[in-house]
Formats: sequence, structure tokens, C-alpha cells
Amino acid sequence: MTLRLTGEQLTIQDIRDFLAHHDNVEVTEDALQRVKQSRATVERIIQNKETIYGITTGFGLFSDVLIDQQKYNQLQVNLIRSHACGVGAPFADNVSLVMMVLRLNTLLKGHSGVTTDLVEQLTYFINERIIPVIPQQGSLGASGDLAPLSHLALALIGEGRVSYKGEILDSAAVLKSLHRQPLTLQAKEGLALINGTQAMTAQGVITFIEAESLGYEAEWIAALTHQALNGITDAYNENVHIVRNFEEQTAVARRMSDWLEGSKLTTRQGEIRVQDPYTLRCIPQIHGASFQVFNYVREKLEFEMNAANDNPLIFDDGDETLVISGGNFHGQPVAFALDFLKIGLSELANVSERRLERLVNPQLNGGLPAFLSPEPGLQSGAMIMQYAAASLVSENKTLAHPASVDSIPSSANQEDHVSMGTIASRHGYQILENVRRVLAIEAIIALQAVELKGIEGLSPKTRDKYDHYRTQIPSITEDRQFHKDIDVMAEALKNVAYHA
Repeated sequence: MTLRLTGEQLTIQDIRDFLAHHDNVEVTEDALQRVKQSRATVERIIQNKETIYGITTGFGLFSDVLIDQQKYNQLQVNLIRSHACGVGAPFADNVSLVMMVLRLNTLLKGHSGVTTDLVEQLTYFINERIIPVIPQQGSLGASGDLAPLSHLALALIGEGRVSYKGEILDSAAVLKSLHRQPLTLQAKEGLALINGTQAMTAQGVITFIEAESLGYEAEWIAALTHQALNGITDAYNENVHIVRNFEEQTAVARRMSDWLEGSKLTTRQGEIRVQDPYTLRCIPQIHGASFQVFNYVREKLEFEMNAANDNPLIFDDGDETLVISGGNFHGQPVAFALDFLKIGLSELANVSERRLERLVNPQLNGGLPAFLSPEPGLQSGAMIMQYAAASLVSENKTLAHPASVDSIPSSANQEDHVSMGTIASRHGYQILENVRRVLAIEAIIALQAVELKGIEGLSPKTRDKYDHYRTQIPSITEDRQFHKDIDVMAEALKNVAYHA
């Protein structure tokens, strides 16, 4: 399959399919024409010796320094080399790959003034899966993701490192082996590659894809817990949720009822107790609120995925040409969305940990063995799995602190307010991984709990889940290294995001 890029209509679902199916990208002819028209404007600026930021001047505080015409191209190379000072562990390959796709898509809007050579080089790198090694730390999130995107650009010009066929290699060596020339940057092109929010947005898109999927997986896990605790189904009655007006809440209630349909382990109000604790009764309200967050974040990310966030921007309608220095590279809208995503994700783990605590606590689990131990006292069972979950949700509370409320001036106070959106995106993925492990722990414990309650009583749909995951997570017949089970279950939950 092929992902056709227009600069206008890219969706998160497109990115998910691109990653799941290992697609290639293709640039539409209309988009390529916009690129050519925009480049022609840059060439006229150079020919007319106009003073335009980043084309004929320096950058940041040096924006008033005019550059010799013979050195315009060298200016762009110097920019990339000097700004490629990211530190820390690299972004995952899928994040860096999506970063290239998003940068290409924004260049195709025709407001950046790049050459078709640059478009072709980016397309080649994407389709050949030559993935730049991009350190995660070092971006302030305005003037865009300068440091991360400079490492991306380095690879295009044959000076950086890349991940290629499972190895980390010099970009120049890979290009030579493929008989491909490094890109020669022209005027404006270095700036066009790095002025933007593609690092934070790419990581945000990956986090979103896996977060939304995990939100759905949390429902069948919660349904197992619900049955293990003989939960009351009345609270999921659609009438209750319709009068609250939140569509996401109603949808979760409907799906929970569907998961539980036909169960012999559930109860009605008054049969065992009148009301369940909030962690069971309020699943639609709590999970539904997280889906509200996801829907908000999806919209903001998709706006940014199709945005012109370069500086300066070129507008040429045939009658009038404008080259305007603005601030579309500022990551504040994305930073807010990604901080919000952190909160919505964290809450899925908070409620999951409280559910799994009810499963292992003999005062709350309705007669199940303490910690589901096969031999209480001799065997600890799930005791420390709950500890691990509690540790992860506590860690999330510190990671969920909003990065976007911070700012440090840079470039001698020329760039005096920044978004820190890339920090928000990185912390968001750390939270996601913690949430996934908490839900993995709940799933392992719930599988054991329903087994003790009697799997013949499970609803058909959750019985299918039980049968599937029992092939990967054995019953707890004696203490073992449960961290291995947690890793297996967490990886299975991650893989669903790209294979469902």
C-alpha cells in the first residue's frame, strides 16, 4: 500500500496504517507543483537581493546580520551542524520515521520554499527506511524542535547516523552503499527542515495511537475484574449514561455491557450488595473521561500534522508575493494537548491499580485467597505485583506535571518564551509505558481471579480473551518471576495497537 501525501489531509489513522503495513509514501502532483512554485519565490528573493530572515540573514539574534550571497548555501549547512546538539537516548525508530513523514507533509503545503531535491531525498529515506538517529533531549519546543530536526537533516546530507536494517551506521556509508548522493542544501532549506514541531508531534502521534488502543484494551481487562468480584451490571444501563450527556461515557458503558453479556458471574443490584465501589461502578465515567481527552488530543495533533509551521512562510497567489516572519513553529498548542494526554492516560492506571488491589485484598475480594496465593503464607502470589503497580501510578503522578507551564528564555532573549512541548511528548510516552504495565498486572491478576471463581461462568467474549491470554500467561500454581509475565502481557497489549 501507499500513503499519498498532499500536505492537507493526513490523519492519525493514516500513520497507524502506514506503520502497521510498512507502507511507502508518495507525493501527489498537486503538492509537488506547490513546492516548485514556492521555490521559485525563493529564487526571486535571492536574485533581487532582498532582506529575508533565514534566506539572506542569520538566525535568532543574528537575524539582522546580512549574509554574503555566495554563502547562502553554506549558511544552511552551518545551521544544521551547529543545531544538531541533541543529547540522551534516541527516539524509537517508529517515532523518527513518523517525524520524517510529518516534516515532508508540511513542506508539501508549499509555504517553505524548498527544492524538489529535498522532497525526493526525504521520500527516499522514508521508503528505504533509512531512519535518522535522533536524540530525544535538547528541544525547547520553539523555534520548533530545532535540535531533534537538525539530527534528521544531518542524515539527509550524509553527516549523521541512521538506523538501517537493524544496524546503526553512518548516513554517508549507507547512501554510498545504495549509490545515492547526499542532499546538497540550498538557500532556506536548512531552516525549512528544522523550524517546526515534528519531534513533539511525531512522539505525540505514536503515544496517541498506543494510548487509544490501550483504552479499549482496558475495558475487557476491567470486565474480567468485574466478573471476578461479582460486579453489578445495572450501573452500565444506557439510560444512566445518556442523561449525563457525555458521548464517550455512554460508549464505554455500552461496550462494558457488551463485554459482560451472558456472564454468570455478574450480579444485579441488591443480590449481593446494593452498590459496587467506584472503581467498578464508575468505569464508564472514568474511562469515558479519558476518551474525551483522547478525542481532544486527536484533533489538535491532526491540525498540527497538516500545518505550515515553518518560518518565514511564503505566500504567492500569482498576484502578490508575501514572505512573512511569524511564529507557527511555537509548540504551545501541541504542548497543552500532550500534557492533557498525560493526565488522561495516568487516570487509566490509577483506577486499574485500585481494581487489582480489590482482587488481591482478602478484605475486599469476596472470598478469594489473599493475594490469590496458591498456598497463602508459603507462596506470596500476586502480593508484590500490586506493589509494582502502586509504584508505577505514583511515578506517573510526577511525570504528569505539565511541561507546558515552564519556559526558559533562549537566543539572548530573542526567543524569550518556549513551549517545552517535546518534554511533554517524551513524558507522555513514559506514562503510557507505565500505564500499559499496570493494566498488564491487572490482566494477569484478573485472569487468575476468574479462574478461581470459575471460568465456565465468564461471558463468551471475555472467555475468548481468557483462552487467548492463557496461552501466554500460565496459571499461578506457584511463585515465579512475575516480571516476565508482566513484560509478555505488556508487549501483547502494545502490539494490538498496530495489528487490530
